[in-house]
Amino acid sequence: MAQLIKLQNYISRYEQDPFHYPARYVRLKKGEWEKFRTRWEHHQSTGLIHTEPAEEENWLLEEPKQKHSLLRGLFSKKEKRVETEPGPSQEDETLLWLNESEFMYLQTEEDAKKAFIDKMFAFQVKWASSTLLHQSPLDHKYYVDEQLKCLVTRLPDTFLLLYQPVFRFQKAVVELEIILITPLNVWCLTFLEEQDEAVFTGSSDRFWMKRFREKESKILSPAVSLARTETIVKKLLGHHGVDIPIRKAILSRNGYIDDPAAPADIYYIDKREFPHWFHEMRQLSSPLKTIQLKAAKTLLAHADSISLRRPEWEEEDTNDFNPSV
Repeated sequence: MAQLIKLQNYISRYEQDPFHYPARYVRLKKGEWEKFRTRWEHHQSTGLIHTEPAEEENWLLEEPKQKHSLLRGLFSKKEKRVETEPGPSQEDETLLWLNESEFMYLQTEEDAKKAFIDKMFAFQVKWASSTLLHQSPLDHKYYVDEQLKCLVTRLPDTFLLLYQPVFRFQKAVVELEIILITPLNVWCLTFLEEQDEAVFTGSSDRFWMKRFREKESKILSPAVSLARTETIVKKLLGHHGVDIPIRKAILSRNGYIDDPAAPADIYYIDKREFPHWFHEMRQLSSPLKTIQLKAAKTLLAHADSISLRRPEWEEEDTNDFNPSV
């Protein structure tokens, strides 16, 4: 699972310490899966559920071995200080327990894996919208955002994702496209997905043509916002001496992109190319690199966050790792 380090303009755990939380998340996920699987196997042994044999695979640890709020004025700007972390006893607390009735529906190990991944995705959204002391009013559409879920749940742990982040750049606040920091490079991505089988004709103009069945219409060129994202990312990383290749791509999993004069610096990854590209991304075998963490730290330092102090901030956060909090 890729790590969601920034979601729109919500406050994120990763902003507190970009060098600490990526490794911590991997450890947490591994430990929680062991607890989750043990609980599921207990139900299996009681004969309460039916199971089927499953192949042994390292499915869990995919890492290798080695819009702006109208209530902005009501929210406090993010604070730069690092908040106190929970102690070991809190970190060890159960994160993802299902209730008994929910476990009853997990009849195969594949069912258990899917349920665990769903829980971890919800947990990542929580980490990307709150800290121990602050939380951002969350639009619950992100829990069912299919594009976000695809990237988070299917890419390796060593990928760091900024999903439509809002940046402060040259005294302006700008919403960017998707930024994916991999061990090899930084991808600036945007999805172009409307009706199934739609055909998009690219051009150097501000507008593209979309053809669906017998109808044609104009759409704003996705290359415009993508170029803005690349420019800002490149300037920020360059200014801080973070030397990592930057690529940009337009993704369409259900449609086709046609542009005979496509620029050399942009990838068009449509329905024909997406499965191969995504497979290669999933198979990338490389540990987290320092350059990634430096890139993440640089970008997060310029990201805009709005939040409210949590009402229970004076209390012990004993349930901080419980998604229901």
